[in-house]
Amino acid sequence: MGRAPRTLRLLAGSLIVTAALAGCADEKKAAAPQLPERTCFGVFTRSDLEPLMGDGETVTVSGPADARLTAQRRAATCNVDVDGRGRVLVAATRQPLGQSFFWPPTDQSEPAPEPLALGDKGILWNTGARVTLTCKGAEDSFELELAVSGSVEHMKPGTSRALFTSLMAKYLESAKQQTRCGA
Repeated sequence: MGRAPRTLRLLAGSLIVTAALAGCADEKKAAAPQLPERTCFGVFTRSDLEPLMGDGETVTVSGPADARLTAQRRAATCNVDVDGRGRVLVAATRQPLGQSFFWPPTDQSEPAPEPLALGDKGILWNTGARVTLTCKGAEDSFELELAVSGSVEHMKPGTSRALFTSLMAKYLESAKQQTRCGA
């Protein structure tokens, strides 16, 4: 008879430990999703894009392997989704020389965009950046627009513009090589 209370205490203790571990398992579900080591035209590393990912389980990356644009392939877009929600959009668009890109007005309820000193013309706002540049080469000349935008809801307020400036600088250098801008 002395063994029954001891067994009940051990069983109760096991249930408490099991419940605590189950709680830990639930917490792990809210962890940041695992990104591929390189993504979006091979430009960005996992650590580059992690601040924009938030919580989730499944990462889906769609888009071509590169941003090599030609007169026939005039655009490339990369989307990174987490659990079906868009987190990052990276795009490149090529136009004939002399055509300009139209940037619609920004939402007046949002903080005002600021100029971005990259390319020929750039703009930076809290949720992304755009840059245009003229690519003049011996064989081919064209206009190029690059865009990076993302979900900043999981970021510390006031830090997104620095992130988008860094992402765009990295993207610009890679896109110049991939599109043969100036070659």
